[in-house]
Amino acid sequence: MQQSLKERIGVDIGRRAKLEDGLKWAAENEVFFIDIQLDSGANAMELFDDARCETVKKMCQANGIHLGLHTLSGVNMAEYSNFFRQAADEYLRAYVDMSVRLDAEWVVVHAGFHFTADYELRKKASLERLLRASEYAEGKGVHLLLENMNREPEDAEVNYLGHTLDECRFYFDNLKSPNLHWTFTINHATLVPEGINGFLDTFGIERMREVRVADNLGDKEHHMYPGDGSIDFRSVFTRIESMGYTGHYTNGFGTLDDMVSGRDYLVAEAKAAGVPSAQ
Repeated sequence: MQQSLKERIGVDIGRRAKLEDGLKWAAENEVFFIDIQLDSGANAMELFDDARCETVKKMCQANGIHLGLHTLSGVNMAEYSNFFRQAADEYLRAYVDMSVRLDAEWVVVHAGFHFTADYELRKKASLERLLRASEYAEGKGVHLLLENMNREPEDAEVNYLGHTLDECRFYFDNLKSPNLHWTFTINHATLVPEGINGFLDTFGIERMREVRVADNLGDKEHHMYPGDGSIDFRSVFTRIESMGYTGHYTNGFGTLDDMVSGRDYLVAEAKAAGVPSAQ
């Protein structure tokens, strides 16, 4: 039976809660898709022994929760210096291995960032790293989701790779692995001239495995509550759902409770627009 739109809207727990607490909260609030980061605090990956991994898997199975992992965008996947480049490779492999141990269904990854003057060198390094990570993920049966990132202010020295259409096209054209997909962050897309529809026109939904949701004003990166910014969510859901997308959405703003109430707002907007999955 196909899930309703409400059932397909999950939340990005990130660093907001210990994983087990987040799963308990998700079950209580009938949230069926969650992202978690495993870099720090109670969720640092080195704190997951086999018993804890089994607990997480059982909680997900018992409550029908789909678990995804989300790497930290502050870890630069465009490293080329000795020691750091090896560490970046090991970081991605560790997330892939944790995905296997936790039965996670996806791992969100990023293309890294550059420092303006070393743009081409960083872009080449990040592509090569993502190629290696994709090959490793294939061998483990893990699916990677490459996120389109946000534009930084015009005078910023440090900028994310993979935030423009051309940069995203560069990565998707060169990353052919069947285990490398796209997570479409719509608030990031508002920061380039082509906007949300430009990304959808260019890439469609063939490789789309997740849509990340927050509102934005279009001036710089925000993760705002839906309706507080400039995004027309009625148009967004009409467009994406009419293209045949049946995957999940992930709210990424405010508190856990904000994301649950925001889910209700999003479903109401989609319903008002006549989106069938929201009825």
